[in-house]
Amino acid sequence: MYDIIGDVHGHADQLKNLLKKMGYKLKDECYFHPSRKAVFVGDFINRGPKIRETIILIRKMVEKGSAYAILGNHEMYAVLYYLRDIEGKYYKKRIPKYQLQINQTLDEFVLYKEEFKSHLKWMRTLPMFLDFGDIRIIHACWDDENIKLLKRTITEPKLTKTVLREIALNGTKFSESFWQSCKGVDFQLPKDLLIFDDDGRPHRSFRMKWWDNPEGKTFNEVSIESRFELPAYTIPPEIVKFRNPYPENAPIIFFGHYSLIEGFGIIKDNVCCVDSGVSRTGRLLAYRWKGELKLNESNFVIGEEDI
Repeated sequence: MYDIIGDVHGHADQLKNLLKKMGYKLKDECYFHPSRKAVFVGDFINRGPKIRETIILIRKMVEKGSAYAILGNHEMYAVLYYLRDIEGKYYKKRIPKYQLQINQTLDEFVLYKEEFKSHLKWMRTLPMFLDFGDIRIIHACWDDENIKLLKRTITEPKLTKTVLREIALNGTKFSESFWQSCKGVDFQLPKDLLIFDDDGRPHRSFRMKWWDNPEGKTFNEVSIESRFELPAYTIPPEIVKFRNPYPENAPIIFFGHYSLIEGFGIIKDNVCCVDSGVSRTGRLLAYRWKGELKLNESNFVIGEEDI
């Protein structure tokens, strides 16, 4: 059985505390459980105080068979930061946002550059999602059509440079599917509707509940905890698109990414967010799946804050 662990973001101490709480034992510098495996939903780098230690810990668990891990958007930012185009020029010059996201990780590896290159190569071997039959794991959004396209396009044991370049430049159906899988779905506002946050910055999109159909709902009902106030009225039908909701009879889906202030945990009987926002709360969340077909609140384990 599996223990699905939310976004770690460089909080190695909290991760070790959580693993110990769930009965994992340290052996040969790796954590093992006699009958269970950990599953990391991505975003184990950036933000936290011990990023290098976190990568080493998770990588050892994966390589020694005591855990699985998938890619999150933060791992992709790190991989793409070092990507070169066919002329040998770094894409980071075109897409500076990647560096803004990974500056803290880069700082930790100043004295370990060759080691970091090794970690980046390892990250490229990680899957975008896992499907164990009764449960599925993805970083941000499960969409059947996106999954089919990912399977058709990513056919090598690791992400090739050709695939990475398409992802970096965006603009194709595959790249859109890739980014939706690890960043979620944005609801695009019409050009004549601008929404301003508390700092006066305009926004033309917000993150939406990909597991629901937005038709007939208000902006607030469609949004995933928007950081700015949205209109309270029903979304006009001319700007909303039908979206297949995640089926009630589909396998349980676990994901992270959203760092929800409220509502992390069980969203529907078969939809679960395990990102507890450790950088904000100081605690990691795990769901201990025991074979059930319907999520059970009692299976959550919340790690202790590091003291």
